[in-house]
Formats: sequence, C-alpha cells, structure tokens
Amino acid sequence: MRFTRVTLFFIAFIITLGFYQLARHFLAEVEPQTFQATEEMMVDTANLLAELVEEDFLDGTPDSEQLARAFDDAHKRRMKARIFDHLKTSVGIHAYITDANGIVLFDSEGGRRKGQDLRAKLDVNSTLAGRYGARSSRENPKDSTTSVLYVAAPIGDPAKPAGVLTVFKPQLDVMPLVRERRRIIYTACGLIGGGIAFLIGVVFLWLFHPIGKITEYARAIERGERPAKPRIGIGREVNTLAHALDSMRDSLEDRNYVERYIQTLTHEMKSPLAAIRGAAELLDEDMPVETRRRFIGNIRAETARTERLINRLLELSAIESRTRLEHAEDIDLGDIVARAIDQARPLAEIADVPLLAEDGGIPAKVRGDAFILRAAVTNLLENAIDFSPKGSPVRISLQRTEETVDLTIRDHGPGIPDYARERIFDRFYSLRHHNTRRKGTGLGLTLVKEAAELHGGAIELSPADGGGTLARLSLPHA
Repeated sequence: MRFTRVTLFFIAFIITLGFYQLARHFLAEVEPQTFQATEEMMVDTANLLAELVEEDFLDGTPDSEQLARAFDDAHKRRMKARIFDHLKTSVGIHAYITDANGIVLFDSEGGRRKGQDLRAKLDVNSTLAGRYGARSSRENPKDSTTSVLYVAAPIGDPAKPAGVLTVFKPQLDVMPLVRERRRIIYTACGLIGGGIAFLIGVVFLWLFHPIGKITEYARAIERGERPAKPRIGIGREVNTLAHALDSMRDSLEDRNYVERYIQTLTHEMKSPLAAIRGAAELLDEDMPVETRRRFIGNIRAETARTERLINRLLELSAIESRTRLEHAEDIDLGDIVARAIDQARPLAEIADVPLLAEDGGIPAKVRGDAFILRAAVTNLLENAIDFSPKGSPVRISLQRTEETVDLTIRDHGPGIPDYARERIFDRFYSLRHHNTRRKGTGLGLTLVKEAAELHGGAIELSPADGGGTLARLSLPHA
C-alpha cells in the first residue's frame, strides 16, 4: 500500500516537473517569437516604403510634407481590428529617412530626429554597408518597457544605397499579444495538469478508499466484531477482493463455529449428564422416600438445565451465524418488552419476584428482527429474576434519547462481583443464581450482546444505586 502511494506520488511529481519545464520553455519562447513575427512584418513595411520614396529621393529630396501628412493621417485613424483576443485601435508604426551619410532627412515623430547623425546606429550603419540592418533600443536606458524595434531598408541600390528608410515600433504595442499567448499557455497547462491530477486523484480514491474500507472490515473481524460487508463502489478488482474476503470469513467462521460449539457443548453437557446418570443408578437401590424424591428432583433439575442449555445454544447459534439483519423491519420495542414480560412472568411468580413495568408512553420504534429482540429481552428478564431475592421487584422502563431507544432492567440482587465484570459476557461464563444456588447456562448475556451488536446497539451492565444491577440495552431508533 505504501509502495503504491509512493509510486503515485513520484508519478505525479514527474508529471508536474515535466509540465513545469514545458510551460517554462513555451513561456520563454513567447516574447522572442512575437518580436520575430513583428520584425518580419516590419521588414516588408520598410522595403515597401523604401520603394515608394525611391523615385523622389533619387531625384533630389523626398516629399517630406506628403510623408508627414500621410503618417499623421494614419495615426489619427481609429480602427477596431480584433487580432484574436487583442483589440487594435490605432497605427503604432513610425519611420525616418537618412541620406547616404546617415543624416536624418525625415522623421514621422514630429521631426524630432531631423538633422541628427545616425550613422553609428546599427540599423543605418548595417544597411549603408549593404547588410540587413535592425536594432532594439530603449528610449530610457533604465526602463525596459521603453524598448523600440527598428528595421531598415535601403533606398536605391542595396549594395550601395543612396539612403536608408527605417521603420520603428514600440515593443510595448505587441505586449498585449505576448500576455495573451502567455495566458493561453497558462490555461492550457493548467487544464491539462489539472486533468491529470484529477485522474490521479480518481485512481487514488478508486483504489485506496475501497481498500481502506476492506482493511478496516478485516480488522473489525479480527477484533471479534460483526461488521457488515462494506460498500465499495463498482470497481471490479476491489469488489472481487471484498467478495473473496467475505466468503473466506464465512468459511472460517463456519468451521470454527462448529468446532467451538462441539467442544463447548460436550464440556457443558458432561456435568448434568453425570448428575443424571449418578442419580438414576442410585434410584435402583432401596432408599427412603424423601431421598428418592430428592434424587428425582435432581434429575428433573439437571434435565431442565440441559434442555435450557440446548435451547439457548440454538438461539445463540441462530444469531451468531448472521452477519447482518436480512429481514429488518420497523417494530415497537414496547410491544417486544410486553411480550417478553408475559413470557417471563411464570418464572417470576415461582421465584416470588414482581415485574414492574413503567410505561413512559413514548414512541419506541426501532429497526430490527422481532424474534431476536424478544429473545434478548427475555434473557435479560430471566437473568434479573434468577439473581433477585424473593419479594424484591425487577423494574423495567423505556427511555428515548436523540439517537437511541434505551431499555433498562433493574434488579435488587447481589450485583456483579468485581472479578466477573470483565468476563460477564463471555460464552459459558456464569455465576450461581441467588435462589437456587445453581449456575446458569452462561449463554444468556452472550446472546443479548450478540443481538445488540447485530442491531447496531449496545448492552451495558452496571451497579445500581442502592444495590443490584442495572442492565441497559440501547438500540438506534428507526
């Protein structure tokens, strides 16, 4: 599991690093490529203008007024040229003309360069030397945003020009295009990278979230709990794993269940069978009537204990073999308690233990199996009766909280000894009854605990105020 997570982490890291390098490369190329495209356009413009002024220039001097008027009118024009997402509204190109000595004869920017010697400038110098001339210079050496791109074309013979026509354009004019291309790159990389991250996250959740549920399911089984098979989505692989684990659990539980109950049933049946056989052998001998009645009473008591043990085992096995409630329905726990009281009343009358039910008049709807719940409540009542002194009542009441319906049964018996608290719900662990001094089957509280957990509830036994034991069965309400 950890190796796979580390692998996914490194895959995500490598993909992220790759996208970073790719985006960095594209972003680094955006500005130069845009300026190259602009320069290519300016080369055409410079040569076209040079061809237009060549005839006048060779005849004497160019018609400066006509050129100035043309540039002024062009710069006054307002346009709405939508270049992809960039809106161009005015002409941004200018030009100047120099003679063969590099002296400026015409400048479209109000003539501010006219008369200057630009022979040392790269665009003029290279063109007069018969080479391609271009340069990029800052109007303010300390401000990169004032860069201007200059592209020159020869007037007349390219090998020995009579003059130079240079067109120039502020680089700031094309920066909106640069920013737009950068935005497109950021958006594309973000969408692709986000899509890959989303897919990795989906794969992670697809695999590890269900596996985490299956792991917790296995650990709950290991702790002896009875969890329902987790819902893990529609992934074929994880569902196959979950089904296999659930089938393995059922197989192991069935095998261990049979072995455990054969062993425990054999062990528990030895004592009553030995008592019955011993009493039966003694009945063949001559003995006083009272002694014979005592032995017959022992046989009846041990037979009843054996029958009770078998019935409890059957009830417990019916519950323990289930991993979930297959036919759950909304039932009234108050009705279940009333029927359990009716079933336990004969035993209470024999033991002279009054059953006092407090009717709170509250809705006590729970979702579950009526048969299992009645068996659980009946066992709690019989347990309270068995450990109650004669004449002391057993009080039964129902309360409702925000999340649960609580059944409390309080007896006035000796309570649970400290040494028995940790084992009171263990299978076949029992204490001697208060009245008969005989041990119980040790299955009643185990059955109650199994029934409570099967319904998503809990059972708690605690010392009651004033002596006795308080049993609290909590079930989630419907």
